[in-house]
Amino acid sequence: MTTKLNDLHDNPGARVKRVRVGRGIGSGLGKTAGRGQKGQTSRSGVSIFGFEGGQMPLHMRLPKRGFNNIFRKEYAELNLGTLQGAIDAGRLDATQVIDSDALVAAGIITHAREGIRLLGKGSLTSAVTLKLAGASTSARAAVEAAGGSLELPAPKPEPLSKDEQKAARAVARAAKAAK
Repeated sequence: MTTKLNDLHDNPGARVKRVRVGRGIGSGLGKTAGRGQKGQTSRSGVSIFGFEGGQMPLHMRLPKRGFNNIFRKEYAELNLGTLQGAIDAGRLDATQVIDSDALVAAGIITHAREGIRLLGKGSLTSAVTLKLAGASTSARAAVEAAGGSLELPAPKPEPLSKDEQKAARAVARAAKAAK
């Protein structure tokens, strides 16, 4: 059956007319427009979700627990099995250094975030050279057992104690005075 341009129309029920409230008593939704009589909920801008009539709300009665560390690093996670599967499929070259750029380019990880952390789920049979932000102990052992190597960034030095800071300032002052 061919349709003609002058016969085109929506499917029944595809377009529903919005209800126009407050347009006279004949509509059935005139005067108060279905909002009842007076009061807070009859006005616009009301927002009383979770309001318990003046009683202390439940979410405020429960104790606070823990905190969110705003300095925490978000790592993208990569399992050994996923890495081996990508090497077997030819998406990664095991002879080259595998880093975050190579993993994103191969489509194994969508976003590197603040680095990639290797986890020990699955098994690794290829000898690979990895340059990542972190690795679990089991993942590190599996990479070395397969004959590969794992390069991680150097750990940050421990902060100086109060006495060491004081001694460093004294040395700096002495050097400045010697000039």
